[in-house]
Amino acid sequence: MKIIILDTNIVFSAILNPKSNIGEIIFNNNEQLEFFSTEYLRQEIDRHRDKILKLAKTSEEDVDEVIFQIYKKIDFISDIQIPMRIWAESASLVRDVDIDDLPFVAVTKYLDGVLWTGDLKLLRTLLSKGFLNCITTDELMEWIEKREIEK
Repeated sequence: MKIIILDTNIVFSAILNPKSNIGEIIFNNNEQLEFFSTEYLRQEIDRHRDKILKLAKTSEEDVDEVIFQIYKKIDFISDIQIPMRIWAESASLVRDVDIDDLPFVAVTKYLDGVLWTGDLKLLRTLLSKGFLNCITTDELMEWIEKREIEK
C-alpha cells in the first residue's frame, strides 16, 4: 500500500468534480493507496467554502456530502504529532513557494509518504530542492494502472 498525502488543491478539485480522474482515484483506489492529510486541510476547505459553493454546479447539500465522503477516505494527522525537526526541514522546502504548503510537506516527511499535488510551482520547487516524494495526478494514475496490470 502506498501512503499518499492529499493537499488542498487535490481535495478542492475532487469536491468540484468527484467524477474526474482525481475523484476516481480518491473514491475507487482499490485499496492500493492509503490517504492522509493534515488537519489544516479542513481549515483550508472551510476557508474556501464560499468559493467552492460558487464554483460547484450542484447544491450546498451535495457539496457537503462530497466533502464528507472525501474526508472519510483520509486519515488526518494532527500538527502536534509531527516533531519540530520535521517542521523546520519542511519550512526550508516551502519557504520560497507558499508557506501554506508547510503542513502538507511536514506530514509527507513524517509519514515517509508521497505528496499528491496539482500545484506545479510547488512541485517544481520541491523537486529542485531534492524532495522527490511528490507526484502529479497523471503520474499517480500511471502508477495505479501499472499495479492493476501486474495483478
